Amino acid sequence: MFQFKQFTIAQDRCAMKVGTDGVLLGAWTPLINNPYSILDIGAGTGLIALMLAQRSHAEQIDALEIDEDAYEQATDNFENSPWNDRLFCFHAGLDEFMDEPEDEYDLIVSNPPFYTDTYKSDNTQRDMARFEDALPFEDLVEAADLLLSENGVFAVIIPFKEEERFVQLANDFELYPLKITRVKGTPTSEIKRSLLAFTRIQQSPLVDEIVIETARHQYTPEYTALTKDFFLKL
Repeated sequence: MFQFKQFTIAQDRCAMKVGTDGVLLGAWTPLINNPYSILDIGAGTGLIALMLAQRSHAEQIDALEIDEDAYEQATDNFENSPWNDRLFCFHAGLDEFMDEPEDEYDLIVSNPPFYTDTYKSDNTQRDMARFEDALPFEDLVEAADLLLSENGVFAVIIPFKEEERFVQLANDFELYPLKITRVKGTPTSEIKRSLLAFTRIQQSPLVDEIVIETARHQYTPEYTALTKDFFLKL
């Protein structure tokens, strides 16, 4: 069990546990368009959808999860949360979901699987959760273009080394960066992740950087400010 301030995550049946990437995306995703409807692609435990339920007034928060165990776990986590009337998980792959799109969404988020290297482990479920071939970036961006409302925002967290390629892919679908935040573990470490938010409006994106820790468990003021509404100890 992972206890947050306003909800609890059970994660014993999920390959991908609660991690910094999901927490960052859930806390960072811009809500400037005051979304009515949200879609989380690849829900895992349901963490990001739950964080967005806490942060927003969205009436409809849908999540999509292909792995059966993770789907059941996310559904349980939704049902046990204060926002169970607003959260719903679909057990489906993105391609099935796109065949019969329910509606357009004002906000689409994804913490996609992203080990593009050739290494794979012996755990198929974990690999499915972590490897990009389970959900190619191309498919993700195409889905966002199809399902995003006119004033919608599309937000992801990906490896920094994939940032340029992902931005170009999005550009091909006329989705343009609104905000880019690059994530470093410590002040001296290299940039590991990119948080990216896109809209259909071409503009100069706000580009910044966030450092998580100055030393082990010594969190920076920026990271604390971003996550303090969620973590019990911050």
